[in-house]
Amino acid sequence: MEFKPYGRMAHLSTLTNNNMFLKDFYSIYEGNISIAAEQASMFAKEVAHDFNPLHDIDAKRFCVPGDLLFALALEKYGLSQNMHFTFSGMVGHDVLLNFPDTDAGLINVSDNQGKPYLQIERSGNVSRDSALIESFIRDYVAFSGQNFPYVLVPLLAQEKVMFNLNRPLVIYESMTLSFDHLDFQQASVEMLEPKIDVDGKRASAFLHFQIKADGDIVGAGFKKLAISVPSDYEAEPMQAFVDEYLARKNSYLGNLAMAVSQSSFAMPK
Repeated sequence: MEFKPYGRMAHLSTLTNNNMFLKDFYSIYEGNISIAAEQASMFAKEVAHDFNPLHDIDAKRFCVPGDLLFALALEKYGLSQNMHFTFSGMVGHDVLLNFPDTDAGLINVSDNQGKPYLQIERSGNVSRDSALIESFIRDYVAFSGQNFPYVLVPLLAQEKVMFNLNRPLVIYESMTLSFDHLDFQQASVEMLEPKIDVDGKRASAFLHFQIKADGDIVGAGFKKLAISVPSDYEAEPMQAFVDEYLARKNSYLGNLAMAVSQSSFAMPK
């Protein structure tokens, strides 16, 4: 395996034998995976286009995006026909995670103190095609990162509830995947009708999707979010919150595109 310097640690070029794009988003230390706040925030913003404040480097309750843990799991264990991911804890800056070497159908990812953060259940055939896995990760996390505001806000308005705009709490609880087969090279994720259940000041959103390859439906799944909804829905404050969120997102991505363009222009020909 190839190791590259990253502070006191070193990048692990891959969790498997394949050279995949996730190498910039984690490090390895004494056999464990570590994700710095800078790496997690970069993944959230630049890969998933997810600007949840919890993923900001300076957030008081900073946590690693669940989609990055999901992506690391696929890189490590491959894509199985049936998979269920349960997120049981918020991973902080530089927490040392153990992704065990195993072929088991039930996998627990925990820190070096034994605290669980992710449980993976899997069955059926397994693909370790690195190109397929990367394309599916990229498409799924792009879909996942667009859930706010385009999906969640209409759901909240429908139920006339909303989260605390000063301290929004939206937690990635679980995700389920099911494929008819894995005999394809590239897959895309398409949104189906989402649903939301409200119980007092808590809500569960179910974001259903289908998976297509070469124009055919080859699978389906859903993402479950837990949302704290202590208030009645107010359209104007929510719209102001959304406008600020999108302005921050567009500014960041615009600056990123400009930096990439200037870097490309400055390269010697």
